[in-house]
Amino acid sequence: GILSIEQLISRVGVIGVTLMALLSGFGAVNCPYTYMSYFLRNVTDADILALERRLLQTMDMIISKKKRIAVAHRTMFQRGEVHNKPTGFWGMIKSVTTSVSGSENLSLIQQEVDALEELSRQLFLETADLHATKERIEYSKTFQGKYFNFLGYFFSIYCVWKIFMATINIVFDRVGKTDPVTRGIEITVNYLGIQFDVKFWSQHISFILVGIIIVTSIRGLLITLTKFFYAISSSKSSNVIVLLLAQIMGMYFVSSVLLIRMSMPPEYRIIITEVLGEL
Repeated sequence: GILSIEQLISRVGVIGVTLMALLSGFGAVNCPYTYMSYFLRNVTDADILALERRLLQTMDMIISKKKRIAVAHRTMFQRGEVHNKPTGFWGMIKSVTTSVSGSENLSLIQQEVDALEELSRQLFLETADLHATKERIEYSKTFQGKYFNFLGYFFSIYCVWKIFMATINIVFDRVGKTDPVTRGIEITVNYLGIQFDVKFWSQHISFILVGIIIVTSIRGLLITLTKFFYAISSSKSSNVIVLLLAQIMGMYFVSSVLLIRMSMPPEYRIIITEVLGEL
């Protein structure tokens, strides 16, 4: 029926899985780019000092030109006070030509100031970017930075493998019968030839992996949505944004439950399928 749980979850799941795909695609590109030292450009203290020196020189030029404009305005004001009204025909012509040439010079200087201010903004942003890159380089040398760098390589390879396998599954209409943890343990045990209880450990490792996936994915979703809502929120739209956040979280959670079935052993996968329906 229309109001059955299969119909409702299937419609919510379509939107939620699409949302997860978009966020996963963004995360798959942004996370390695953020944490892997391979993507860090080499920034030295000399580069930062040179850019800061250019920024200070630009600020000095802006100050000097604004000072010239202020002095010119004061001179014109004082000249207007001393010579209240020009007398005679030649006095009128002299005052008109002087004011026109002075205004042209002031407008030209003001255009130069506007261009220098735009240049100073760009230099400031570039300086801040260099400082941030320098901090990332220092962070990458720490133990935690090396750990994240290793995870960046590992999950990049894992992401490429998932894309490859997902493409094969779509083209050949295949459904995985074995979860990745059990399959990985079986390959390792067979390769090393050691005695290992695959069924027992695969259950525990699968549930731990599923828990990590749920926590990290929802945390990443909240962080991403918070940045987005900070950029667009206002006092008038706060209630609408909170409602939209609740809707997205609901769809995201339902979609997570739907997709996490593939990371669980078959006997537990059947339980979730019975609850959600044959989706």
